[in-house]
Amino acid sequence: MSVIQADFDRLALLDAAGWTQNNHYHNFLLRHIRDDCQNALEVGCGTGAFARRLAERARHVVAMDLSPEMIRVARSRSTDSPNLEFHVSDDSLWDFPAAHFDYIATIATLHHLPLRAMVLKLKTALKPGGVLIVLDLFEPERNLFTVAGLVDTFLNLVAIGVSVSLRLIHNGRLKPPRAVRAAWAAHEQHDSYPWMSEIRELCAEILPGAEVKKHLLWRYSIIWQKPDTGFPDG
Repeated sequence: MSVIQADFDRLALLDAAGWTQNNHYHNFLLRHIRDDCQNALEVGCGTGAFARRLAERARHVVAMDLSPEMIRVARSRSTDSPNLEFHVSDDSLWDFPAAHFDYIATIATLHHLPLRAMVLKLKTALKPGGVLIVLDLFEPERNLFTVAGLVDTFLNLVAIGVSVSLRLIHNGRLKPPRAVRAAWAAHEQHDSYPWMSEIRELCAEILPGAEVKKHLLWRYSIIWQKPDTGFPDG
């Protein structure tokens, strides 16, 4: 985790708050928050772009990240959000209160953490009736002799074109700055991603009824509403 923290401390200093493949999906994620949301949590908040949008919709928002630099930048950009509380924390070690949050979101974070254990912790932290939203990266199938491999290869080619076009439209450039590309390339050497089959199996086991989707820009989403069973860990 110290290596990951160092990577994101470096990336925080290069963050320009422009369009990214993650914030492209913010509106999609926000569609699943209720109007009466009292307490919301974001795990792995980065520089706080999504947390600030959450704070416009929820009474109180807790946002957490491993990187002190990410949290420093997030706080500096969030002075107009008094209901937004930031913490520097290793999310896998945080003692989440049980049955507390109406809405929990995590964006491009769970692949850094023990996936099953973290999903169970977030499930327990949800109130009955609360919603868990995950947006993260997956490992595409590369075997061209399978249908999944052919589909993922095709989608990868399309995604490259779409990503470049959207970056040009929103940020006025075809590629991120060289320093940003170098920082992400160094970080990606430490990354590993789950297969979609693993995600679906995990959800079938511990998030029954979850809606799992593969998205174009190398991401998947999980949307799960905790049943209102009357038991905090239901």
